[in-house]
Amino acid sequence: MRILVVPDKFKGTLTARQAAQAIASGWRSIRRDDDIQLLPMTDGGDGFGEVMSQLTGAQVRKVRTVDAAGRNCLARWWLNPRDHSAIIESANIIGLAMLPPGQFHPFKLDTRGLGAVIHAAVQAGATRCLIGIGGSATNDGGFGLARSLGWDFRDRSGLPVETWTDLPRAVKVIPPKRHRWFRSCVIAVDVQNRLLGRRGATRVYGPQKGITSADFPTAERALATLAKLLAARSGTNHAAEPGTGAAGGLGFGLRAFLGGRLQSGFDLFAARVHLEQSIRRSDLVITGEGRIDASSLMGKGVGEVANLCRRFRVPCIGLCGSVGDDVRSRAPQSVPSTEKYFVWTVGTTDLADHADVLARPAFWLRKLAATAASLSPVA
Repeated sequence: MRILVVPDKFKGTLTARQAAQAIASGWRSIRRDDDIQLLPMTDGGDGFGEVMSQLTGAQVRKVRTVDAAGRNCLARWWLNPRDHSAIIESANIIGLAMLPPGQFHPFKLDTRGLGAVIHAAVQAGATRCLIGIGGSATNDGGFGLARSLGWDFRDRSGLPVETWTDLPRAVKVIPPKRHRWFRSCVIAVDVQNRLLGRRGATRVYGPQKGITSADFPTAERALATLAKLLAARSGTNHAAEPGTGAAGGLGFGLRAFLGGRLQSGFDLFAARVHLEQSIRRSDLVITGEGRIDASSLMGKGVGEVANLCRRFRVPCIGLCGSVGDDVRSRAPQSVPSTEKYFVWTVGTTDLADHADVLARPAFWLRKLAATAASLSPVA
């Protein structure tokens, strides 16, 4: 069989390349004669910079900045001097995986650390920028980034608004002198959610970062105020655009404050590697990520791979760390069901306890791939 292995990262444990190698190793231990092609994937989240820089030949650069909690860090970004383009991965600057679990509430986190990286890219001569924004720890709509670029927010008394949860006090926004940072700025998003509402940044992805249902009104009011202020100033309601809810509203912030253009990170990757042709030539596709649940089908890479497989009638297996309850038990009708996309979905936590899976992720992913090779209905 011709097998295409095209996983995303397993967040916090394995890069996309490490995951692809583990899956291939496990599969080959059972089916040695299969022809396996490895294609580590990115959809704009963790690992975006590494994958895209390898595909484009960009060189790694480093700059001192702060993470989402304001702690000093040394962040990587990538520069291609031939075409003066920069690649920025927000996950390695303000990423959730960079923070100790449960130690910081999103109300205390922001995106200002991205500002230093953008300044560094401009100073290095970049005129074009590609920013992957998935995997963030933040939910500030890009407010912190805006302030780091010189935007000023004031309340009725003329006092500055300095934290994003205080945005409902703001009545005025003052832009910086510099309006244009790059000739072209593409924002690679891994989901298509809008900024506000039932399927917006706060309600869908906030709980993954520590926002509770009791926090929803505070967060929504803050982001709604931000959207209203900027719509009044520009005459454009960016909050209504698909993808503006990505990365806790950072998609909205980069759109509004940097003039960026939203584009599916998966589509960028797929076009670069001619993914459709590779899928058409395959007998079976194996994809995967740390967790497969209903949100995987909201524009993330794994769901998009499965959707292409469905279109081209190529069976697709989903391997992951864990399978969400919204997939195991039948998902609500308003949420797409993975049953229509995968012939089989299984997680490493089905084989071992969670602690052991985290301690030995590659080992258990190899085991899982071997199990899939033995038991899959299409192998």
